Parts: sequence; C-alpha cells; structure tokens
Amino acid sequence: MRAPTWEQYMAPSLRVLADGQVHRLRDVITQAADLLDLTDDQRAILIPSGQEQWLNRGNWALSYLTRAGATERPGRGRYRITELGRELLARNPDSITLRDLQAVPSWQGSTVQKGEAVGAEGGAVVVENELDPTEQIASGIARIQQEVAEDLLQRLHAQEPVFFEQAVLNLLIAMGYGGSLGKATRTQLSNDGGIDGIIDQDALGLDRIYVQAKRYAPGTAVQRPEVQAFAGALQGQRAERGVFITTGGFSSGARQFAEGLSVRLVLIDGARLTELMIRHGVGVQTKRTVQIVEVDEDFFE
Repeated sequence: MRAPTWEQYMAPSLRVLADGQVHRLRDVITQAADLLDLTDDQRAILIPSGQEQWLNRGNWALSYLTRAGATERPGRGRYRITELGRELLARNPDSITLRDLQAVPSWQGSTVQKGEAVGAEGGAVVVENELDPTEQIASGIARIQQEVAEDLLQRLHAQEPVFFEQAVLNLLIAMGYGGSLGKATRTQLSNDGGIDGIIDQDALGLDRIYVQAKRYAPGTAVQRPEVQAFAGALQGQRAERGVFITTGGFSSGARQFAEGLSVRLVLIDGARLTELMIRHGVGVQTKRTVQIVEVDEDFFE
C-alpha cells in the first residue's frame, strides 16, 4: 500500500483542527496520520535525511495550508484553523490539493509552484508529483548521483589496471585508512603474489591492509575461486585484513566464502565503490552546493 502524499495530509489536518482549538504540530500530524489509517510499515519509511517520511509530509501539508491562510500559528509549533480553512474544508471535505490552495486569493506562492514545470514556451505545465519539496531535492540529487556512478564505472573499467589499482588506493586513503603517518603502496604488476596494494596504517607498517583490485565489466560477477585465491595470498602474508574491490559484482558463493573466513575480508562491488568515491570526493568534483534553510522558531519566541 502506497504511503499518502503530502497533499493527502491537508484535509485530515484541517479536520483535526476543526474544533477551533490550538494544537501542537506533532499532535496534528499524528492524528491526521491516524485518520489516513497509516500502517506501521508506512510510519517506518525514512527519507534520505533520516527523518520519518510521514512526519515530513504532514509538516509540509501544514506549511502549505498556512501559506494559503487556512491555518495560523499563534505560537511556536502551534496551529489553529482559520475561517478560510473552515470554508476550504467544507468545499473539499475528503481531499484538498495544491490546485485548491492556489485558487485561494490569499495564497502566497511564486509564479511556478510545486506540481508544475516550466514548458518550452515558458508557460506552466501541470505535472503529477507526490513528493514534498524536501523529497524532490533528495530525489533529484539521487538521480544525478546515479548517473555519475554509472559514468564512473564505465570510465574505471576502460582504464588500464595500473590506473584502477591506484584509484582504489587513493579512495582508501581518502576514507582515512593509512592515518596521518601511514602510506599506500601499489605492488608491481608482475609477481605481486595476488596483492595489488598495501596500506600501512602506521609509520612502521605494523598494521597493514592488503588490497585486490580487479576491473570486471558491470554486471559481471567475481566468482568464489578469485576470492579464494586472494584469501590464499592473505594467508601467505599472514595478514589479518584484506579488501577485494571490483567494478563488477560478487557471486553469492564468493560472498559466502568471504564471510566464513577467519580473517577479515571485505568485498566491495561496483555500486559500493562508486558510492564511496562520490562520498569521499575521489574522481568527482562538486559543481554546486545546495543550501536548505527553514525558519528559526527560536528567533520568533
């Protein structure tokens, strides 16, 4: 069952406020969610910021109702229905949409509102949108990062082994492995004993991480024999920790084998690799930073 959209919270929120009393924000959203028969699974959904989705959508519903003048805030985190809100609810007892709010003379919004897009001729084209503004931003960022991740994988796979091995070591150093006095060393291409790189966690090399880096085509899985060979190389070095990184994936047999080892062997597939590269700024650059602001309630106390 799909979770209610932020628009679907507006009518039940006004029904909660219909008694004319001042209600706390959290109480309004909770009671509105109860009227919408939200399940435990729906209440457990989180948005990328970590906030509960139902609370976020309920919050935006009240924000938009206030912009339209259907509710007012007599105090911090407190809401009360207005006469306009009563009229709006009477006209739309079951469902209130953004279009309904935009028809209100007191609506305070920009020329192109949420739920609309600018067409080729500059006019507003109505589009369906179930996400609140915060979720729209998160969704857009996720799509951009997915495209960047796919591009990264293709470029890494097209490079020479030396380049990929060094890129992997650069990533691990960027993640903090190697510390301030440690170092990362790429082994020779020939006769490397199954080890592509070594990261010294301290200046004396007493604590080491051994690295295997293999370029596999996206969609191709590293099988158990390859992981088993790397585990053998670790045993030959009497190593306690190793990382196997690939642009492809790992078969279930390979993962099961790694989990059953006495040494710590971490498997990083292409999806995880690009996620880490984006997070730690390796092979990518920040083109624009988006700052999200909200009203400081303490300022108006």
